[in-house]
Amino acid sequence: MSEPMIPLSVAVLTISDTRDEQTDRSGQALVERLTSAGHALHDKRIVPDDVYRIRAVISAWIADPDIQVILTTGGTGFTGRDSTPEAVSVLLDKQIEGFGELFRQLSWQEIGSSTVQSRCLGGLANATVVFCLPGSTGACRTGWDGILAAQLDSRHKPCNFANLVIPERGQHV
Repeated sequence: MSEPMIPLSVAVLTISDTRDEQTDRSGQALVERLTSAGHALHDKRIVPDDVYRIRAVISAWIADPDIQVILTTGGTGFTGRDSTPEAVSVLLDKQIEGFGELFRQLSWQEIGSSTVQSRCLGGLANATVVFCLPGSTGACRTGWDGILAAQLDSRHKPCNFANLVIPERGQHV
């Protein structure tokens, strides 16, 4: 008999100087995918691409014991205002190097060599997993469908990040 999927509490942050709730297709794509998978949306916000405003929201969410997963979209490129990696990386206890590597491998199939400009990253902080995705809706779909859907499913074998952040599993960081 298959064990049930354990839903996780997820917060979504869109990082953009131009998007609002009506135009935030990437954030909405993540919300639709995570809720369709059975997870719960705990919070969703949009902040400008500013290191300290990003860091303030992410820090508060990392400190919130009710949030197990943080997903961000936007600010991972190379333009002058793209600052998500700089804002988030200093907050992480451990980086998940394989997340960015695998994302770029999957993205290569869709956008070719342009994937080298993606500075997406993942990590663990205070028993919370944090994944920073590019701002395009396609990139969010690639990240969720190709990596996060399985890694946030407590039934995925041989291992997954869900079991690291579920306190009753006793394995959380």
